[in-house]
Amino acid sequence: MCGFAGSYGYAGSAESLNAAVLGMADVIARRGPDDRQAWSDPANRIALGFRRLAIIDLSPEGRQPMLSERYAIVFNGEIYNFRELRSELADMGHIFRGHSDTEVVLAAALEWGVVGALQRLVGMFAIALWDRRERVLHLARDRMGEKPLYYGRTGGVFLFGSEMDALRAHPAFHSEIDRDALRGYARFGCVPGPQAIWKGFRKLLPGHLLTVSEQRQGEPVPYWELRSAIAAPARVTEAEARTEVERLLLQSVKGCMIADVPLGAFLSGGIDSSLIVALMQSQSQRPVRTFTIGFHDKAHDEAPHAKRVAAHLGTEHTELYLSGEDALAVVPDLARMYDEPFSDSSQIPTSLVAQLARRHVTVSLSGDGGDELFGGYERYALGNRLWHQLRRVPLAARRTISRLMQTPPPGIWDITLPQIQIPGLKGRLTGDRIHKLADKLGARNAGEFYSGLMTIWDHPGSIVRGGHDRPTGFDDPQRQVALDDVFDAFMYTDTLTYLPDDILVKVDRATMAVSLEGRAPLLDHRIADFLWSLPHDVRAAGLRGKRWLKEILYTYVPRTIVERPKMGFGIPLADWLRGPLRPWAEALLDPRRLDDEGYFFSTEVRKRWNEHQSGARNWQGQLWNVLMFQAWLEARR
Repeated sequence: MCGFAGSYGYAGSAESLNAAVLGMADVIARRGPDDRQAWSDPANRIALGFRRLAIIDLSPEGRQPMLSERYAIVFNGEIYNFRELRSELADMGHIFRGHSDTEVVLAAALEWGVVGALQRLVGMFAIALWDRRERVLHLARDRMGEKPLYYGRTGGVFLFGSEMDALRAHPAFHSEIDRDALRGYARFGCVPGPQAIWKGFRKLLPGHLLTVSEQRQGEPVPYWELRSAIAAPARVTEAEARTEVERLLLQSVKGCMIADVPLGAFLSGGIDSSLIVALMQSQSQRPVRTFTIGFHDKAHDEAPHAKRVAAHLGTEHTELYLSGEDALAVVPDLARMYDEPFSDSSQIPTSLVAQLARRHVTVSLSGDGGDELFGGYERYALGNRLWHQLRRVPLAARRTISRLMQTPPPGIWDITLPQIQIPGLKGRLTGDRIHKLADKLGARNAGEFYSGLMTIWDHPGSIVRGGHDRPTGFDDPQRQVALDDVFDAFMYTDTLTYLPDDILVKVDRATMAVSLEGRAPLLDHRIADFLWSLPHDVRAAGLRGKRWLKEILYTYVPRTIVERPKMGFGIPLADWLRGPLRPWAEALLDPRRLDDEGYFFSTEVRKRWNEHQSGARNWQGQLWNVLMFQAWLEARR
């Protein structure tokens, strides 16, 4: 795991070019504390800077930027099948100096071309590849979006790198906040790809390749699309499918365990992380190292569940119990960890468990992706049921019902309907939830309905000054695919949006902030391809409620140990904002400050802040969203 940055079109000597890209790379030194290097070609005005976190081939032969007779490369991530590719390429006559996966990527590009090489790689990666013969730059990102890659043009210079903060460090950088992207952030709590928070810059979408030459910058093109698997259904029975899923999982976990440094796993005691640890232990000669954080607040404490799983599997388990004060201490650092504003509050416990793991290992596996690929979120089943009921009611009638439901304030609903429970909905139906649900009744289609369920600020234009709402993975016809089943449509949409824009951003920045490499075996693209190629009835039978994952796990761990309601990485954020975080938040939400900065309507923010403080409403998500932008902005002054 590493970090890189580069420039194309910036004129200067080799010394000045190298200094510029090293300055960019040093901003993200936490991504690679083990080494720093640069390479440049002043005649072609290309420069590459690199920070290394040595994982495979710790020798100087693994250093980057790495050169071949045709290419220069900087590469962030891991290629899990590099040994198989290396053997194949060696049989074709390629000679290798070291043992790194980077050298294999160079040889693969030379042998099969850039697209052919990308289609053979299994792993997580962001790659910048300069073709010294054709004088073109290739940027590529892994299929599921585990590793970040930003790019854009400023002052005639093309900049690219692992984080936006690195691009901002280049002498040619000049930009301003993109208010369209800010609207997207207000809606979803993260900047939705391909947008970036700075005007003129973008994220490369997962599974895409961008080629840039001196004459032109083309549009990114996909070298892999999940929709291709849907278009080519497999002919398998449910039993055959389950057997193949287990084989693919074992294969992926084995590949993710390759490292020349200490390796372990996050363990929450839930289905996904427990399965990853079980499959690791089944293929390990020694106890796997596992890590869990616990909280003294029992409502948010998963540590006892993880401890039981660890004891049954015989792992070398480490747990650390934290107080609310320990968790709060992370908050001031969050704005520096995330190069774009980000307000998924589970960033706090994710950061804490990453810090714990890094004290003992350099690589840690996780269960990320299990909910999105195996149908684990309750909102899939709940949203499916609700939409099938709603679509029977005429749109005009639904909008009338919506207005009626929002007429009584939430407090009245809380008093009159304290016992109402919707099957599949975790927790009781509060007045705030009734209002949020009511706002979605006017959706014109299932995609709009699901987008509404996933929003923080339902109407970003009411809170963000300026800007426009841009298409996202929820409604962009170029990215969506027609699916008859609503449950499948929600899963597919999450794989395009929530997974790469929220979950994987959260994990990447939290782990990289402490120079820890995170790996997610469930996100092996071969697993995704297989699952989405299954006939609908087979996929529905095996994925809903993560049935197959559970069945596989129960062959390693008794059902009684892991079967429990899903808890998630929650924190008592609403109470913190009324208590210990209140002074910090008051300063960031000062009306004069908001008005001077000019990004949010101060009256709307303060209205919700006052309602939250009084207890009349719970606006924790909306307020945290504004606060994380404010803190992010302050950290970059």
